[in-house]
Parts: sequence; structure tokens; C-alpha cells
Amino acid sequence: MSEAAPWPARSVAESIALLTAPGAPFEMRTAQVGGRTVRAYVHAKRDLRQIFDESRRFGERDLLLFEGERLSFEAHWRAAAAFGRALIEAFGVAKGDRVALAMRNFPEWSICAWGALAVGAVLAPLNAWEPGRSLAGMVRDSDAKVLVVDAERLARLAPEIPGLGDVAVIVARGGGEAVAGERLLTDLIGPPSGYAELPDAPLPDPGVSPDDPATLFFTSGTTGTSKGALGSHRNVVTNLVNTGFRAARAAVRRGEPHPPLSPAAPARRVQLLPLPFFHVTGFHSALVPALANGATLALMYRWDAAAALALIEREQIAVLTLVPTQAWQLVDEAEGGGRALGSVEAVGYGGAAAAPELAARVRNVFPNAFPGQGYGATETSSLVAANSHEDMMNRPGSVGIAVPCCDLRVADAGGRDVAPGQAGELWVSGPNVIQGYWNAPAATEEAFAGGWYRTGDIVRIDAEGFVTVLDRVKDMLIRGGENIYCVEIEDVLMSHGAVAEAAVLGVPDRVMGEVVGAIVRLRAGMTCEPRELIDYVGERLAAHKVPAILRVRSEPFPRNATGKTLKRDLREEMLGP
Repeated sequence: MSEAAPWPARSVAESIALLTAPGAPFEMRTAQVGGRTVRAYVHAKRDLRQIFDESRRFGERDLLLFEGERLSFEAHWRAAAAFGRALIEAFGVAKGDRVALAMRNFPEWSICAWGALAVGAVLAPLNAWEPGRSLAGMVRDSDAKVLVVDAERLARLAPEIPGLGDVAVIVARGGGEAVAGERLLTDLIGPPSGYAELPDAPLPDPGVSPDDPATLFFTSGTTGTSKGALGSHRNVVTNLVNTGFRAARAAVRRGEPHPPLSPAAPARRVQLLPLPFFHVTGFHSALVPALANGATLALMYRWDAAAALALIEREQIAVLTLVPTQAWQLVDEAEGGGRALGSVEAVGYGGAAAAPELAARVRNVFPNAFPGQGYGATETSSLVAANSHEDMMNRPGSVGIAVPCCDLRVADAGGRDVAPGQAGELWVSGPNVIQGYWNAPAATEEAFAGGWYRTGDIVRIDAEGFVTVLDRVKDMLIRGGENIYCVEIEDVLMSHGAVAEAAVLGVPDRVMGEVVGAIVRLRAGMTCEPRELIDYVGERLAAHKVPAILRVRSEPFPRNATGKTLKRDLREEMLGP
């Protein structure tokens, strides 16, 4: 299609029909999964062991870049296989046993994760940001047989380890405070310099089936205690197919043919991943696709926008996978110019609400790239909906349309479908929805009854299927009987040139029940009085949506590991003295 060709060349419905037709990449069939009837992808991999073994075809191509270190696909396979053998021979790990992992995004994280998965163990990634007591609680909750930690987590967990029972502790990137009985990863598989020389010996086949448990990711817990989300091999390989959907849909919407089912040798693309592997975006939607498709992941010890831009230039990075906060920081840092950023083809973000203005800012800073946004949850194995390219620029406030395998419902508080175009809670069904919460039958029944996962998000879906997230059910405020969606007000505040971050929340009021409160952080070097921002909102929204209270803070917002604002902390600040 030429630049002058009309867009879209195909409707959304026509595009989905083309992409799901027999022989197409997203072709589906009916399957029974845990008593549910779902649409499963015909061309999905069978399990994660298949993805691991097939990764060897990329040989000496770099899989992981980390602070000057490079790990090839072949060396990664050999090191992970060696770790898998050690799990069986030294620790007696069998199919279904949990192997917990708590560390930064070191290359060893991937090695240990894939070694565990390859022998049929259930991978239990722990939030490395949590304090020792919380980490120990997750280890106990998962009933892990083996725990792999880095030196930081070892020091944090040291007082708790005696209370963890018989769990075997393995230390990667050792150092820190010693704990009786720990084993060093280097003693089990050797140093990184020797990974390429490890034995070329396949692991025994653990005999996993698609619906066997594979992962135990803990929910981010922004509103309460985190829960273990038990995911299957089918869940994860389904998401692998879903990660290709938004680019494929953009192509056919332009009038191009859909991409081939399985290119013989996918071209190497470098992807910046500053998100943690212990989150489903980092693992399901980045590390798994990288291993399957031959991509190179560039990792960072810690996030820094200036360092990220330098890394993009040096490694000619093509894809950025971020949370919205990082995307904002990156465009702010890059807008001064002087950077060669033409290698970037796609800037994806998700995991938290993103103001519509961000899409235009991305296009301005990265002239050869389109923005993309994903929507999903730990309970849906990452993606449920996706938006990108021309659709994103035309609907920058939408998270896109559902991936082909997912059915969506919008329900009221009583579980009844609302009228088309009306707001309600989003319910999701599909082969990517997890099996339930680990050791929590009541919570599982509440969230997954009837085969539908209740997301807790208030959304509106338009006639073409584009989903707009309005708020969280528990965060939505009600002023004098009127539902007010915080995201709408946050988007207006974020469109003000002085605002770097904005959070809207309910403030108790004797007469109205709740009124609108807002906390903002200004961009570096900017000044703006609260009254000016209140008036700015008043010029753009109805009077009942205008903040009655607005406070300016100087420190960045508190966020969890996935980039979501911890509104409970901000609410305490707002209501404090």
C-alpha cells in the first residue's frame, strides 16, 4: 500500500476474519480446558519445553545483553539444561514441584527459569522488590522445593530462611550474608565463561501436557495481599501467539497480507526490556517470545532514561517494552534532540493506565516507530487486548480490541450484561485465563466462577470492539450518586505541559459522600499553582469532575514492580495532616 492509499483498507471484522481463517496465523479450534469450552490456537506450541528445545536453532545469536555481558541462545540452552539436571540429581525435583526464583533480571534468572520449566517443575517467580518477610511468605505459600536468589535477596531473606523448612537455597551472583546450607549456582553449572562448553545433553522428557501447571506468578497486590496465580503451559503458549496479533492486525488493516505462519529464520531484532521477569509482561510477553522468535533482549541493572537512550543508540534497538511511566520519562529525556533513535520501530507499553497524549509524544520522539499498548493481567497470562500503529493514533485512549482467542463481557454489579457502549466491569474468557489462585478456593470462586475472569476494571467497548478502560471498580469514586472515572480526569491533567504524573482519588465528604481529589508531580524545572490546574480541568470537563482538592508533590509517585501507582499510599498522603 502506498502512503496515499486510504486507511483502513479493511475493517476490524474483515481483518480478524482474514487472520483467523484456515491456515492463517490465528486459526482456532474448539477445546475443552478445565470444564470450559474455549477457542485454542491451532498453530500454538504444545508446551514450554518445546519452545526451550527449539531455541537452539538460533545458535550463537545473542539472547540476552546485560551490562556488557552477552549470552547466546546456545550457551543459554546448555546452562539451563545443566541447571535442570542439577534440580533432578541434586535436589530431587520432579514434575509439578515448585522452584521459586527471587532476583534481579540477571541472565541467571532466565537460565534457572527455563531449566526448571524444561524438567516439568512449576516456576514461581517472586517480586524481587519485596522485603524479606514478604518473600518468605511467598516461598511458604508456594511450598517451593528449591529457592534461587541473588545476593541482595539472600541478605534480605537471611533472618527468614530458618523458618522456611526444607527448601533448598541456591545463590546466583553470590556474596552477601552467608546462610547455612546454601549452594552456589556456579558450583552446580559452572561460571558464565564456561556455559558454551557445558555438555550437549538433552534433558529427560518430563511428559508435560498442555494443561499441566507451569507457572505460579504472584499478583501485584496494589489493593491487598498478593495471590499465587497458577498458570498452565497452554496459558503461556497462547499468549505467545497473542503477542503477534497487534502488528499482524495493523498490517492487514493497511491492506497488506498477513505475515507467514513460521518464518524459517526470523531476523534478529533487539528489544529493550527494563521490566522485571517476575511480571507476566516481562516473562510471558517478552522472554518467552524472544526465545521462540530469536529476538535479543537488552536488560538493565536499574531503569535510567538517559542510560536507556544510550543503549538504544549503541545496540540499534528496534523494540521498546515499557510501562507508561518509563515511556514518559524516555520521551522527556529524548525531546532535547541530539539522539540517533531511528532504529526504533515499535514502542510498546502497558501494565498501567496511559494518557492518550503519550502516543503523540512517542511518534514525535521516535519518527520511525509507532506506539502500541497492551492490556491484560496476571490472571490472563498477559494480553487480553492490544492497540498499535494507525489504530493507536486514531484511538490513543483505547487499549485496542480483544485478541482473537478471548471473549469479553461488560457486566453490571449484578453480573448482567450492560447495553452496548455502556460502562461496566470487564469479564474475560479464553485459553489464556489461568487455572485459579493457588491454595485459595474461595478467592478462585469469586474471581473465576462460570469460566469468566472478573478483571475489576470498568470499561466501555465501542461498536468496532475497541476497549477503553475507565477505572478500577474499587477505585472509582461516587460523588453525590454520580460515578466518576478517575482515569478521565488523570488524562486531562496529564495533557497539561507541566504535569509529569497525576493520580485522582476519592476524598470523603459529609454531604457528597466523596469529592474529587488529585495529586500531581510537575515536570523538572516546571512551576504551576494548584488553582491553575483545577481551572484547566474545569475548562475541559463537567463541574462535578473538577478536583475539589489538588496537591502538588515533589517526589515520584510510589509504584509497584509493574509500574502501577500505589493509590492507597497516595490516599494516605492526601488524607493525612
